[in-house]
Amino acid sequence: MIWYEEEVKQLKQRINPAQLNRTVFYGSSSIRLWSTLAQDFPDTPVLNLGFGGSTLAACSWYFEELVVPSKPRAIVFYAGDNDLGDQRHPEEVYLFFCTLVERMKKNLPDVPLVYVSIKPSLARWDLIEKIKYTNALIAEKIKQTPGFKFLDLTQAMLGANHRPRPELFEADGLHLSPAGYQVWTKLLRPYVEKF
Repeated sequence: MIWYEEEVKQLKQRINPAQLNRTVFYGSSSIRLWSTLAQDFPDTPVLNLGFGGSTLAACSWYFEELVVPSKPRAIVFYAGDNDLGDQRHPEEVYLFFCTLVERMKKNLPDVPLVYVSIKPSLARWDLIEKIKYTNALIAEKIKQTPGFKFLDLTQAMLGANHRPRPELFEADGLHLSPAGYQVWTKLLRPYVEKF
């Protein structure tokens, strides 16, 4: 996990008394690059703790170091995309998620969490079956975990041809465009407003 240390160190500096008790957005670059996050949820104090290239494994590893000290009132979590991109098996990604669940139960037992499903993307369309299977495993775990919700955004990101909508992505076909973040905002708003 050493390659994340510098960015994690910078994120820790964001956690100060003025930033506590917020809805924490945690996860990979889809979270980190959400530059309009505060504007998209104007009625909810938010804290962006996303770090680039992070895997679900890394998010689980740094959870107690980053998320717990921020004393979140709620968590929006997105990760798993990069694990599959690194050729991890769906079962491995699921086990990393289970580890994160245990860390939540131990440290933040009363904090609600919404997990944003691994998105279908143009760049990783060849992994779509693994993405679907991983999402199904995580969704099943969430059904058994009080306080957790699963947000499946798959259909909203697919077009009439059942392929990812190009306008929702940057030129790399992986990271979200402003239109992509608008879709996420619309789907997440009902959850975030309840926190």
